[in-house]
Amino acid sequence: MSATLEHPVTLHRASLRPPASAATSAPDAAWTVAAIEALFDLPFPELMHRAQTVHRQQFDPTQVEFATLLSVKTGGCPEDCSYCPQAAQYDTGVEASKLMEPHEVLLAAQRAQAAGATRFCMGAAWRAPKDRDIEKVAELVRTVKALGLETCATLGMLEDGHAQTLANAGLDYYNHNLDTAPDFYADIISTRVYQDRLDTLQRVRGAGVKVCCGGIVGMGESRLQRAGLIAQLANLAPYPESVPINHLVAVAGTPLADQPPLDPLEFVRTIAVARITMPTARVRLSAGRQQMGDAVQALCFLAGANSIFYGDKLLTTGNPDTQADVDLITRLGMTRGAPQQVTS
Repeated sequence: MSATLEHPVTLHRASLRPPASAATSAPDAAWTVAAIEALFDLPFPELMHRAQTVHRQQFDPTQVEFATLLSVKTGGCPEDCSYCPQAAQYDTGVEASKLMEPHEVLLAAQRAQAAGATRFCMGAAWRAPKDRDIEKVAELVRTVKALGLETCATLGMLEDGHAQTLANAGLDYYNHNLDTAPDFYADIISTRVYQDRLDTLQRVRGAGVKVCCGGIVGMGESRLQRAGLIAQLANLAPYPESVPINHLVAVAGTPLADQPPLDPLEFVRTIAVARITMPTARVRLSAGRQQMGDAVQALCFLAGANSIFYGDKLLTTGNPDTQADVDLITRLGMTRGAPQQVTS
């Protein structure tokens, strides 16, 4: 494939060179936005077949990872992300809270582990944590890591040294989503620029922490812009080990409160394209599952999703009941557990 973009979507690049131990390699050639849009445009059965083929080459298609997300510091964020109920400037009913204490996080992690979660993610509504915040989160990471769970944190933008402090504490993954395509980004967020996100990802890679990075669909972007988001992700070197695909949850009080929902089949297409372009990543169904229903989620698993966020709440928005998730996986004849790559 040529690395030349055939559509007017700017492809921002960052030199995200992995440590020598990284398991995910950079793509042999860049995915063009045009090539990814062509995947989106395939007849649905053909797209699903291609995604299933790639998925089966890399993973046991019957396994799905259960991850739990806990808001360890809620609300009061100075950013103006149009989708986010935690932005201080929006009246969404979310009350700001202080960072949770280690014993509180430990209890939550123990409950998550008992319910079958294998990864525990901690989110804090900061634009960028201060040094003292990082030290406190590092203590939370050590607390959760001691249980044997995979650890993940999403804290906003990181400064030099922050990622290394978290890595030293045992952090496995850092989540920092690109959200959307570069040319749509300013329509959603004005308090930071795209390069800020790429810079944080570079610091995470430099510290040897795995990257969890995806985006949100259904914010009013075009299919071309959804292709632009996937191109950004797939062309990171290496692409993220974990790729959460969120469906917008339209929250009253946010600028996107009245955004019409995306066609569910378009969401499934996005999952399939993410799987094809990032074969070894864990592709996660994240926000918006509560609105999807079982049939759409099942299609997403067929399209290559092999991870879900598990628990009654994702930060501040609703999520399917935990027993409902267990029942769905059981009805589909699937199993819970961290998906292992197929070895030849």
